[in-house]
Amino acid sequence: MGVMSCNRKNCYNIMCERFSNEYGYICNRCFEELISKGPETNIEEFMKTSPIKVNEKAARARFEVEFPNIR
Repeated sequence: MGVMSCNRKNCYNIMCERFSNEYGYICNRCFEELISKGPETNIEEFMKTSPIKVNEKAARARFEVEFPNIR
């Protein structure tokens, strides 16, 4: 089995499990971003954009203070 790199511009994730005959491989992170944009999103244009860079660690730290787990 080879390495399936995400075909989205400037995305360097590998081992992608989703594939389109028209657009190639897409990683889970890019797929979730695509979904969040809604069903009217132009896939070809989306694949030409770079993934949104998010400092997930900092975001989690901030939002867990605002929305603490109550269990």
